[in-house]
Amino acid sequence: MTHDMISRLLRKNTSPARIAGFVISNLVGLAIMGVGLQFWLDARSLWNQKDSFLKSDYLAINKIVDASTMLGNADQDFSAEDIGELEAQPWVEKVGRFSKADFRVYASVALGGSAPGDSTGDATPARNMSTAMFFEAVPADFLDLKGSSFTWDSSNPDVPIIISKDYLALYNFGFASSAGLPKLSEAMVSGLPLRLTLASDDGSRRLQLYGHVAGYSNRFNTILVPQEFLDEMNSRLGSGRSTGVSRLIVDVNSPGDAAIAPWLASKGWEQAGDKESGAAAYMLHVVSGIIIAIGSIITLLSLAILCLSMSLLMEKNRRKLHSLLMLGFPVKDVARPYWHLTAISAITAGVLALGCVLLLRNYYLAPLQSLGAEGDGLVWTILMLTLLTLVIIFINSRMITRRVLKAWSK
Repeated sequence: MTHDMISRLLRKNTSPARIAGFVISNLVGLAIMGVGLQFWLDARSLWNQKDSFLKSDYLAINKIVDASTMLGNADQDFSAEDIGELEAQPWVEKVGRFSKADFRVYASVALGGSAPGDSTGDATPARNMSTAMFFEAVPADFLDLKGSSFTWDSSNPDVPIIISKDYLALYNFGFASSAGLPKLSEAMVSGLPLRLTLASDDGSRRLQLYGHVAGYSNRFNTILVPQEFLDEMNSRLGSGRSTGVSRLIVDVNSPGDAAIAPWLASKGWEQAGDKESGAAAYMLHVVSGIIIAIGSIITLLSLAILCLSMSLLMEKNRRKLHSLLMLGFPVKDVARPYWHLTAISAITAGVLALGCVLLLRNYYLAPLQSLGAEGDGLVWTILMLTLLTLVIIFINSRMITRRVLKAWSK
């Protein structure tokens, strides 16, 4: 009963317009921040799809192939000076080298065919496919592997291999269609045993091994094997000559950094694979950051509006506050009506902001998902809006308490 009386007494000079101004401005600020964060969370998977084996912030770099290269007038290998200059760039964390096979590689696999007595009638022979190929390897600390699916030792003759997804697409939609061969999914290819023939350049030394496709790369056009396997085979079958370093793998601060492309172009180098996705991801970060910054400014201004409104209201009620305190009412009882007012206003703005985020997300999520975005849920956005609302309530509560104590001292 006492609390109701104090509340009615102190709220007589409350300005609904000022409170509504805070709610609206706070709503706009929180909504902008929430939409910016949620859009970034939902859209980032479009450009941040990780390979199953390679971390997302790695680039493959090689020298540009041009007419001088064809005439043999340009060295395609990176020198120690080149690598040192690259490592000195501010956007580079570390640099690794692609190791090349110093031996010949041939692979064969049996496709199609049916066993005698199956539902198709007579047995049909399998069609054997064979091709020359190449192997490369990168240092183990550049791989993002779970478990030991991409390791090799001499006691295990089965060789795990990682190939570019583009190679499988070329087979399915190019070669297989024209040759009447079955199209293969990633799971099917992973289950096929590959017969590998490794030979020295002069053909005097040969090895027969089996391998399997252990993973696929979205970004790099290469065929990777474990580093320890490539080192062992180079020592057993290689010519012993230096193979040089024609490609580098680079760990960068941000794959879309605007400084990367101009610097590489000035050196006559290029980034292998998808060159646009990194820039698009970088622009996504920048635009989302700008949106969130604008929302933060609006939210801070709305907080200032609420603090000013509470200060003006309490200044008008300064004598009442002083009288209530002198009559023996506790500070918390005198401040409680203002606490409730700011809390209700802030929570209302936060709930409405979340509603705006849900509404706008329903508008853009379907087009994003049609492009391949996975969506990231609302957990982080809800946590951010909740945290900001609690911070606003806390700041205003501390301000109100200080104003009440100041009225007492007067």
